[in-house]
Amino acid sequence: MAGALEGIRVIDISTFVLGPVATQMLGDMGADVVKVEAPEGDPTRGIGQMRSPGMGSFFLNLNRNKRSVVLDLKQPSGRATLRSLIAGADVVVHNMRSGAAERIGIDYVNLSSLNPRLVHATAQGFGKGGRYFDRPAYDDVIQGLGGVTGLNRRMSGQSGYTPMLLADKLCGVYLYSAIMTALLHRERTGTGQEVQLPMFETMVGFNLLEHMADHVFVPAPGQTAASIGYGRVFSEVHRPLMTRDRPLCIIANTDAQWHRLFELIGRSDLRTDERFATIGKRMKNVAQLYEFVESALKAKTRDAWLDDFAAADIPAGPANELEDVRTDMHLADTGYFQVFKHESEGQLLMPRNAMHLSSTPSSIHRGPPLLGQHTEEILGALTSSKPATGCQS
Repeated sequence: MAGALEGIRVIDISTFVLGPVATQMLGDMGADVVKVEAPEGDPTRGIGQMRSPGMGSFFLNLNRNKRSVVLDLKQPSGRATLRSLIAGADVVVHNMRSGAAERIGIDYVNLSSLNPRLVHATAQGFGKGGRYFDRPAYDDVIQGLGGVTGLNRRMSGQSGYTPMLLADKLCGVYLYSAIMTALLHRERTGTGQEVQLPMFETMVGFNLLEHMADHVFVPAPGQTAASIGYGRVFSEVHRPLMTRDRPLCIIANTDAQWHRLFELIGRSDLRTDERFATIGKRMKNVAQLYEFVESALKAKTRDAWLDDFAAADIPAGPANELEDVRTDMHLADTGYFQVFKHESEGQLLMPRNAMHLSSTPSSIHRGPPLLGQHTEEILGALTSSKPATGCQS
């Protein structure tokens, strides 16, 4: 069954994580993603265990459903060949800073005149017009500037990174969404456009969705700068709660859910306690509320409580380790992890794209490419001049 983006060609000049996340999603949905790599390849090819040179596990997890072409963009011939590829493409994606992109001729002004239907998508650290524009940036820098490290400091007293490439992955998903929006606009109007995804601004907007809190008002009524933030998640009791044997995660939100929870833990008296009568009051008294809950949870094992919560339709689950996620039975039921037989790497375990489209589903139809694996195939199909000498296969 064809994917929703069948017939869309994407020229992917991005490296590391952010761009490859977006282009892998495009590939999952059926786009023909051509990954343009330098002769030494994407740096992530060297990270993690590998069965073949340049096929590290980190790279394998970010680059399925793509074809690899090697071009030396330091050479005029390589840049000319890239322009020939872009002339017939629908989307180009890169994460170079603006000066570097202009020097090799892949800025929007240059490419839009070559291909007016092109969706030109870039991911940089910072947006145009600000004093940080064109500074280098990676995930750690953006977590710091975007306030993520401050969230950890408020919780533990020490600044710290979220233990994942949060900004890179999140911005990759946002970039995918922006590209899809631009493709929809092109479908309606016939013209392409420039798409810019600044990591800093994206992370700030994401972080402040709940943490802006009462500072949404101008001026913020009775608030100080220190009061910004969604209070519940900063409480010391906002954590997995301990049962008799193992921790679990539980969250009740509605009045009805809390009333059922109070009954289950043997504290039906709390239903009429004025401190917990409404969602607003529960937020103000969340520390004492969860103290009551955790104290009651010590009476039974985690699994016994999870059975009770499931029967009462109260949202709860185990506090999984990474190893537990891999063996989760729901994921097994849905076939989330798929074994893909790679032509050179053997069997690979891959999490499928979780988006479900009933008529045009996503698929894992092509394994992560060897460096330059498709150079001859792709450049041989160009209808312009023969491949330039700056290309390497």
